[in-house]
Amino acid sequence: MHDKTRLLRNGDHRRMPWKNGGGETVEVAVHPEGAGLSDFGWRVSMATVASDGPFSVFPGIDRTLAVLSGDGMALAIEGLGERLLTPQSAPLAFPADAPTTARLTGGPVTDLNVMTRRGRFVHVLNHHTGEGPLPPADGLRLLLALSPIGVACDDGLTGLQPLDALLLDPDETAAVVSVTGQASFYVAEIREVRGL
Repeated sequence: MHDKTRLLRNGDHRRMPWKNGGGETVEVAVHPEGAGLSDFGWRVSMATVASDGPFSVFPGIDRTLAVLSGDGMALAIEGLGERLLTPQSAPLAFPADAPTTARLTGGPVTDLNVMTRRGRFVHVLNHHTGEGPLPPADGLRLLLALSPIGVACDDGLTGLQPLDALLLDPDETAAVVSVTGQASFYVAEIREVRGL
């Protein structure tokens, strides 16, 4: 998908309105590059949720959501019931085409969204704390920093500020170095579904 490590600075992320017009989304990365909301293969984005209301529906898309900052929000997801998400809770995977309504538990939140087109790509999203090598992966990895960190890759050390991201190829080795004593970051692993 990419032939080298790509640094994606927070200040360069593309900002655009939500599909349903209810807020703003910050696009960290999308494949293919420049794809819109109806034709992406995968997409990683952040959004500020400032009021209660329905989520945009994305037919044929699987989504994983994590709360980055704020108090939290309760999601009512058709077929799954209500789930509470806070910055401390594990990321929640659910179908993006299931009607979903968010209720804030104490003011606006910022969330992280990973979405993949069902049948073409699959993904997993995990929160990490601490230094050390990243485990090997079958697919592309997108690392999103929550604290200042350094990432040592095949082509040198890259410094990341909070909400900066780094795209890593599947075969690339990478190790995280803490800058402030506590490293905190998310890793989204995205891989293409290959036919049998």
